[in-house]
Parts: sequence; structure tokens; C-alpha cells
Amino acid sequence: MANTINIQKIEVEHVTIHSGKDFGVVKSMLESLVPRIDDGIFTLLRYRETTRALRELEALPALSIFGFRDHGALLQVAGLQRQSIQYDIGNPLTASKMTRHRMSAGLYAPVRVLLREDHDGVAFEYDRPISTFGQFADQEVNEVARKLDNDLQAVLESATA
Repeated sequence: MANTINIQKIEVEHVTIHSGKDFGVVKSMLESLVPRIDDGIFTLLRYRETTRALRELEALPALSIFGFRDHGALLQVAGLQRQSIQYDIGNPLTASKMTRHRMSAGLYAPVRVLLREDHDGVAFEYDRPISTFGQFADQEVNEVARKLDNDLQAVLESATA
């Protein structure tokens, strides 16, 4: 059977939330508002402890930091001094509510958020979940994506205020 490749053009809404605060202050505020996820949940799932995992997932806050990468440090190889951190932010239960309807929604969960300091100051940037998940044209996915969109924007606005 021959491989097939499907390409679809989608429209994505990109959000930038500027802050008048210092990079370190915004970073600290975000990390105090959005805790790192406890990887123990994934261990429970790996060992099929689904009942216990579900209890722990339901107790999680609306958003958690899954991981982060220091892009500012990476730019040092080009001789640049910049501050920039890319975060993966989301909620595993939220992701499961979308991927149970459309497995491809897993491509965008968790959401990638960039905190950066540049010529125009400190800002968060991300692609709106409702626009990235919206390509699947699935009402159940869209409903969850709308809540994720609202939760993410609210926490990022709080971190920059």
C-alpha cells in the first residue's frame, strides 16, 4: 500500500501579551501561578493505575507547566544575550477530553507559550488554542479548547499585570 500525504492549510490566531514588568518578575509570577506538573501521574498511567491517576488528575489546577526550554541560553551560541523561555502549559485531563474525540488534537496539547524579552519589551506569545484545535471541526474539542483558551489568557494576563 502506498503512503499518502494530506496537507491542509489552517488559520491560526497568534496572541502577544505585553508587560511593563521585568522579565524575571513575569517569569516568577507565571511559575507561582502555574505549578510544575507532578510526573508521578504519568508513572501511575504507565502502570495502569487509572483510578488513582484520575483522582490525581481531577485534583490538578486548571493549568500546569509540563516542561520548559531556555531559548535565551541557546542564543548564546550566536553571541546574543536574550531572555526567552518556552513553556509547555496545559492539563492532562483537558488533553484527554479532546483527544478522545480527535487523536490529532494531541499535536497541540500542551500549549506552547513563549516568554521573551526583546526590542519591544517583555511579552508572552502563543497560538490561541481555539484556532489550533478548531481545525478539527469537532464541537466537543472546540468546547474544551475554548475553556483552555480562557484559562491560559487569564493566567498570562495575571502574570504580566
